[in-house]
Amino acid sequence: MKKFLAILLALIMVAALVGCGKKKRQPITLTLSTEDSEAILNAAGIRLPPVEEAPGANSTVQWFAWYDPFQNYDEAQIVNTGFFTFREKYGGSIEWVETDYFERNNDLARLISGGTPPDFSPCGTGATAVYPMDCIKGMYVSVDQYIDYDDPLWLGMKPMGEQYMLGTRHYAIITDVKTSNVVVYNRRVIEEYGYDDPAELYANDSWTWDVFYDYCLDFSDPDANRFALDGYAYNGMFIEAVGMQLLQRDENGFYSNIDAPEFERGMQYLYDLVKNDCTYHEGTSRWALRGDFGAGMKEGDCLYYVIGPSFFTGTVEEIENVWGDLHEHEVMFAPLPRDEQGDGVYYLGSSPEGYMLVSDGANHEGAVLLAMCERFKIIDPTVIRVDVKQMMETYLWSQEMMDMYDECYNISARKPVIDYTGNLQTQLNSALQDMKDAINRSNEPATWGQLKEKNGELIDYYIADLNNSIVDAA
Repeated sequence: MKKFLAILLALIMVAALVGCGKKKRQPITLTLSTEDSEAILNAAGIRLPPVEEAPGANSTVQWFAWYDPFQNYDEAQIVNTGFFTFREKYGGSIEWVETDYFERNNDLARLISGGTPPDFSPCGTGATAVYPMDCIKGMYVSVDQYIDYDDPLWLGMKPMGEQYMLGTRHYAIITDVKTSNVVVYNRRVIEEYGYDDPAELYANDSWTWDVFYDYCLDFSDPDANRFALDGYAYNGMFIEAVGMQLLQRDENGFYSNIDAPEFERGMQYLYDLVKNDCTYHEGTSRWALRGDFGAGMKEGDCLYYVIGPSFFTGTVEEIENVWGDLHEHEVMFAPLPRDEQGDGVYYLGSSPEGYMLVSDGANHEGAVLLAMCERFKIIDPTVIRVDVKQMMETYLWSQEMMDMYDECYNISARKPVIDYTGNLQTQLNSALQDMKDAINRSNEPATWGQLKEKNGELIDYYIADLNNSIVDAA
């Protein structure tokens, strides 16, 4: 069992969708057992530097974000073992510089211009992206003087790290890779309708677009308020599932994939699902969530919910009230289905776990040391064992859920498929979002061909502009 605790960082991303204020919250200190504490601290001597040789030890770092993944504010949470190591081994502490999600960029700009910049902030994608434009603007600095992706501690993170470069410089400390979205379902509901279990279909290499589509058509009944698909992410599932994104980058810069035939096929599936009332909607509004995330799953009004697996790390009561009975193993998930006409490989969207160093931050060394502790917990078997134990005891994840998370992790890490929308020129960002959203967020769904005709030239123009900006900044 390995590499799953990255979901904890994503857990609090729920707050990103509704924002949160700047009201100060008092952290509490949760402890591990003496046995687990000693095991982690003994293991921490293997790949991490001795205290007396570690820059940033015995210091306080300022974390700028709308959430705090390090400290605890509730007894029901689990201990972040990366921060535990930073605190217990290196004498480090964190000051949370809290911001509102919707005001985060303005707040950070004010702090930098006012001479009081924090030290580091999240490295995100999509709605939480700060790359590339904020890096071009100079709000963040290169990490190359601190991080060597050829060092054993960072083994395997180089491909993702290279996705966050300007010229030859890296701008993100990547500690892990996260699975963006999976297909969540309630096993009781699946059984009641006589459908095959998606996890079993995946194990037999039979979890495909056609199977997914057929079950959606069979299940959906608008008159009974029953719709197969819901969630904020299903509009992009057929994009993520083909192993590429609309906007990608390589050593030569950014480029467009909108002419890829895989997207044509995938978005035709989505177009047909929308037209056949398989996606939740209210009246003529094609884009509407039933309610809070997961609404309808427990009641059997929704068959599949496309969302990140981090949504199942809340309290047991919270999960069971919405998604299903954890004690009865009702809650389960599977990768996105694969394209029968594709290369036979399953793909999932990827996003980074990691950090950006804020321009002029006073304690970049402390932030890097904390990131090293975060990376250590991902690769060390002793810490992995403790984290798995916490997940299964606190959040009641079954062994099957843990195994599926690892499977999804491996798919995501094998080939990072990253959503770069969010921190682009306004025109480019809007056009790319339109390509993904207009099919299911419009009262009159557009075909992929219509969307390409509308946005293609604009996308090409602004990608060229973006690449020129990167050359000027590098």
